[in-house]
Amino acid sequence: MARRGDRNYGTLTDLVTAGRDPEDSYGFVNPPVVRGSTVVWPTVADMKAARGRYTYGRRGTPTSDALSDALQTIEGGDHVALAPSGVTAVSLALLSVLSAGDHLLMVDTVYDPTRRFCDGFLKRMGIETDYYDPALGADISAHMRPNTRAVFVESPGSLTFEVQDVPAIAGAAHARGAAVIMDNTWATPLYFRAHDHGVDLSLSAGTKYLGGHADVLIGYVSATQPYAAALKATHGALGLCCGPDDMFLALRGLRTLGVRLAHHQASGLRVARWLQSRPEVARVMHPGLENDPGHHLWKRDFSGACGLFALELTPGPFEAVEAFLDGLELFGLGYSWGGYESLAIPYDATPIRTASRWAPKGPTVRLHIGLEDVEDLIADLEAGLERYAAAC
Repeated sequence: MARRGDRNYGTLTDLVTAGRDPEDSYGFVNPPVVRGSTVVWPTVADMKAARGRYTYGRRGTPTSDALSDALQTIEGGDHVALAPSGVTAVSLALLSVLSAGDHLLMVDTVYDPTRRFCDGFLKRMGIETDYYDPALGADISAHMRPNTRAVFVESPGSLTFEVQDVPAIAGAAHARGAAVIMDNTWATPLYFRAHDHGVDLSLSAGTKYLGGHADVLIGYVSATQPYAAALKATHGALGLCCGPDDMFLALRGLRTLGVRLAHHQASGLRVARWLQSRPEVARVMHPGLENDPGHHLWKRDFSGACGLFALELTPGPFEAVEAFLDGLELFGLGYSWGGYESLAIPYDATPIRTASRWAPKGPTVRLHIGLEDVEDLIADLEAGLERYAAAC
């Protein structure tokens, strides 16, 4: 493989080469899977001086270093901390910048487990959370207080897919001394360079596209220099670590992330455009579509899209939604996404929103378009929509 040195490579090359050196792996292409907790030293003096690269399995192994180094290259931050799930990555990022008495601004479209963490755990810790309309850009400054320490963005939202003006929000937050935290799971750092757009802590549920095969639970946070030390300290204080096999699977998934995302994007857009032509579909929520309200921001800031989007059906009873979804042959009914398989869920975001209005006229369904033949997926959805129409 090519030596990295100080040379700048393209993204696909980084995905293949970052975090590995065959000379450190006895010539093998992939870094070893190290299962270990205890590290031993030859002498007491060596032990007291902590001589050597590793001190304890929770503090790092060759496997975790390989994944962290690769992710740091892809993200462009100054430190990456691994977490055992995406939700843990969210809590790690928030706890790295917030203390009792602080105020947090949280986007109203945020992933529901993040909302529960804020309204439950953070509230018990004396941290107040206010939710804001995802349509706010620089105007978010009007919602900031003297004790606002962080603004959290998720763009697009993983249920309703509003795109936020992240650079404008970051500019307003930084002017008031607040950190910007972003859940960047949808786009990944391949399609949205979070740090380049003013984000201080970029997190991702690696369970989704990083793993890519529905067989791993993992997350991570990437921080820029002002917050790197706090992230590292909080990660250590919480005792967070990932299993070696999960780290290996995430590292293996990273190598093919570029080609998989390209396929997810192409198939997702094709299905989304086809759905726009269906009489049973009132609206398709996909920022890559030219008529989507967030398309101009997506086109300005993003370099691609993944396979996750949603649709609003024409008005009908829930029994019709069940008829649509229960008969699907290629779409599993599952809450996750980002794997090679296609998925579907019915959802209602109305009771979740507190700071912005969400009032669809018909039922809403979220789809994840996997790596199957797109013609087969469209045929499966077509039959499902015909069942929906028949049941209305």
